[in-house]
Amino acid sequence: MNKLEEVLYINPLKLSGPEQMAIDLFLLEKSFAEHNFNMAIRFYTWDGDWLSIGKNQKELPKPWIELLKNEQLKIVRRPSGGKAVLHSGGLTYALIWKYPPRNKKESYLKTTQWLKDGLKKAGVDLFFGTEPVNISNTNCFSTSTLADLVDKDKNKHIGSAQYWKKGHLLQHGEILMEPSKKLWKKIFNADPPKIKNEIKEKDKIINFLKESLGKTWPNLKLANYTLNKKDKEIIKRLEIDEFRKIKNN
Repeated sequence: MNKLEEVLYINPLKLSGPEQMAIDLFLLEKSFAEHNFNMAIRFYTWDGDWLSIGKNQKELPKPWIELLKNEQLKIVRRPSGGKAVLHSGGLTYALIWKYPPRNKKESYLKTTQWLKDGLKKAGVDLFFGTEPVNISNTNCFSTSTLADLVDKDKNKHIGSAQYWKKGHLLQHGEILMEPSKKLWKKIFNADPPKIKNEIKEKDKIINFLKESLGKTWPNLKLANYTLNKKDKEIIKRLEIDEFRKIKNN
């Protein structure tokens, strides 16, 4: 019988944008440093309303800067690509994978299938997006590519983005639940997608997704990981770097 390999699992944390991004980068660095590392997964929420922008989004629209100045919104840059995501009442996931398929399309199909299967257990059928990438759009949830999952009415429920380094993968995704309609309108000048009620219970969705992860990768098992003092010191340094990035824009 083959020995199951461990997936590091950090219990959900509610933290600021820079802290969350720093933990994800820390786990990616851990994947380089540790021979036995295979994969890490975590789900988390954000302390307050945050807008995360993709690593290649250089120019911020003036209304976003005004919202930032007026302290109606906080902004952080993700290491992953993609467009802006409003983190407000939803659930974010981060998947760090040491040995992903090298083909980007294949990697997205694999890393979103477990999400699709997990949400199906919650009673919601989702499908892969079919639209081409639109580089001129600033809102992640206004288009649906292969990286995204939509319902039969084309409402986008999950948007994902990737960051590759040395062949290792960090994938971020947002599972929309109950975003602030007022803030969404201010940022994107549009209404948020209509989200099914079955997706609005975080704990239930996390459990379904953890189950689904085990079925997608049956050779892996979840192993709870608690950040130690040394980990937190490294994360703090990364957090400061992330905060500086957005302050210097």
